[in-house]
Amino acid sequence: MEISQLYEIFKQYPSITTDTRNCAKDSIFFALKGSNFNGNLYAKKALELGCKYAIVDEAEFADESQNIFLVDDCLTMLQQLASFHRSKLSIPVIGVTGTNGKTTSKELITAVLSQEFNVLSTHGNLNNHIGVPLTLLKMTKAHEIAVIEMGANHVGEIKTLVEIARPNYGLITNVGRAHIEGFGSFENIIKAKGELYDFLREQKNSKIFIDNDNPYLKNISEGIATISYGNDDSLFVCGRAVSNDPYLSFVWKFSKNDHIVKTNLIGEYNLSNALAAVAIGKYFGVKTAKICKAIEEYVPNNNRSQLKKTEKNTLIIDAYNANPTSMGAALQNFTKMDVPNKTLILGDMRELGNDSEAEHQKIVDFIASNSIDNAFFVGDNFSKTNTTYPCFATLDDFTNFLKANPMEDRFILIKGSRGLQLEKCVDLL
Repeated sequence: MEISQLYEIFKQYPSITTDTRNCAKDSIFFALKGSNFNGNLYAKKALELGCKYAIVDEAEFADESQNIFLVDDCLTMLQQLASFHRSKLSIPVIGVTGTNGKTTSKELITAVLSQEFNVLSTHGNLNNHIGVPLTLLKMTKAHEIAVIEMGANHVGEIKTLVEIARPNYGLITNVGRAHIEGFGSFENIIKAKGELYDFLREQKNSKIFIDNDNPYLKNISEGIATISYGNDDSLFVCGRAVSNDPYLSFVWKFSKNDHIVKTNLIGEYNLSNALAAVAIGKYFGVKTAKICKAIEEYVPNNNRSQLKKTEKNTLIIDAYNANPTSMGAALQNFTKMDVPNKTLILGDMRELGNDSEAEHQKIVDFIASNSIDNAFFVGDNFSKTNTTYPCFATLDDFTNFLKANPMEDRFILIKGSRGLQLEKCVDLL
């Protein structure tokens, strides 16, 4: 089947699914494959559940009489269909990537732009080689702008995603030490995130929104039109933190006037994410009052810097992910907070390769040097560090400890890599 043929079908039935648990009536099922599943096996079931067509890449499952069509590779065809569809719609697309803050920035930008426009944006963190195409295929003529989040664990992945989404504008939130096992080095992380800039550099009338305070980004932005934000009055948008007790308040300036915003975001490290949203909003003509309103009303979810008061404690739940950069930022912020009975519950940082032992020891040493009395570590990597703080090899070990030793009247930061699922201990706190 040629892409032009598939696109004619898609125009009639513009709903895509890759999961038989989500088969909307008259949708198109793509039989994707992974290490533990083969979607080809479920093509007929998808039709029985309401799909109009199924796309497979194994000949034994194809049956054109039943609307099951054969292609060389389902994932490639899904990506090509998304790119082809994107080429038919001329709305501005903003590509968002970075080591930390991608999802928060994407959601803040979406909140701001939605004050004036019909915005398509990435749902949750569906930011990979499957999620980006699925997002683009939701684009319709009714949308006026799109905000597409792009994630990567290896060099070359952002390059693939930008060639599918073909953004006109780009934002790299930052570059930090994460997924080193996949990237190989910090230099490769910079190179990988910079693939967004590389694409935009070759496009006419493209622009990037850039944190002027980040030297790594400035070093790789040569040759692209930039719209800068940061703490310098000469920039397109400038801003600074006012307070962080525990929510971030900041003041920003565009032209001559100052505007104060009281957010629901924990951590001064979120200032750059908020300023990026302000800069993008101002560039696209969103009124100042609406920008402030959108950011003030945004409430983070999905275990990203959520403040939760229980009957026993106050918690900052930041258990969605962790790497040396985000962990360091969270700890720096935590040490500055003027709250009593500070307690840390930290889980392993994963995918650090040969740097893992040294990076975990740096975290332990930072905590010790800042005289935080109450700290608990969960995971094999922290258990291997040289520390006097309690370490637990598994989350089960730690939850058993909590049951026997309840915590009360504490201000607790919970942070660790997604695989540890530290949020499961929240019910005990």
